[in-house]
Amino acid sequence: MLRFDFLEARNLRHAIALLQRHGNDSRVVAGSTDFLVRWRQGFWRPAAVVNLKGIASLGRISFSPRNGLRLGALATVQSVESNAHIRRRYQALATGATSFAGVQVRNLATIGGNVCNASPAGDTLPALLAFDAQCTIAGPQGTRTLPLTEFFLGPGRTALEQGEVLTQLTLPAPMPRTGSLYIKHSPRGAMDIATVGVASVVTLEEDGRTCRDARIALGAVGPTPFRATEAENLLRGRTLTPGLLGQAAQAAEAAAKPIDDVRGSAGYRRAMVEALTTRTLQHALQMASGRAVTFEEQRRLAVQTAF
Repeated sequence: MLRFDFLEARNLRHAIALLQRHGNDSRVVAGSTDFLVRWRQGFWRPAAVVNLKGIASLGRISFSPRNGLRLGALATVQSVESNAHIRRRYQALATGATSFAGVQVRNLATIGGNVCNASPAGDTLPALLAFDAQCTIAGPQGTRTLPLTEFFLGPGRTALEQGEVLTQLTLPAPMPRTGSLYIKHSPRGAMDIATVGVASVVTLEEDGRTCRDARIALGAVGPTPFRATEAENLLRGRTLTPGLLGQAAQAAEAAAKPIDDVRGSAGYRRAMVEALTTRTLQHALQMASGRAVTFEEQRRLAVQTAF
């Protein structure tokens, strides 16, 4: 069994100091759900593990119309799923959280851990991208802010530098007449890694027909989760007809660069991108148009195991 020093950070400054002291031989943990798997398999071999779980200030969730949603990096995925503000205003994020593993894992796993894991298939990541999340990062040189679109550098690779810690994610408050949804396709539902994940956010103009803004983010079909910007541009400023939604879905499919693996071929994944983009846009449009959708209905829509 590989051994390491387990270090409890008393506060954020202490955590940064510990990371500086141990350099590249250290690794940060919070919920530890992914760390334990990779450590036992020998993929991660740190000499020191810095535990952030005791820093209570990093677990807060708050919302205001002016400042938007603020997610402390140690907020659990379960607390994200159950938060009333998130369910009401950030439906795609709530459904991304509810499709994340089982409830036991959601009670341990943190939103910051899911982001810093930088898995292309992370369930909360497409929704965070679609809501224009900003990362607050603390390190030896102070605090900096980085768009989440620039945070992911590759599978398991992020823009965090030595000694830096992700402390918070900030999402702007959605505009009126906004709806959103995340759908994950996987062989075994929420208990399996996504074969494809799509989050769509739609905002309508006052006329209730014209698209004011649209954002589409894809997971598990590239080396990182990413925004389908060409598909988004097709929708902005136009009346959202079924035909136009189909064109956007095809543009999203064209942007996907999946690989073949045990969960699905590249061709199958591309086809699922088109299907899921269409579905998420349709449901987001319905919500933006004022149709009330209960969270239980959103939960049912969020995980698709068959087509």
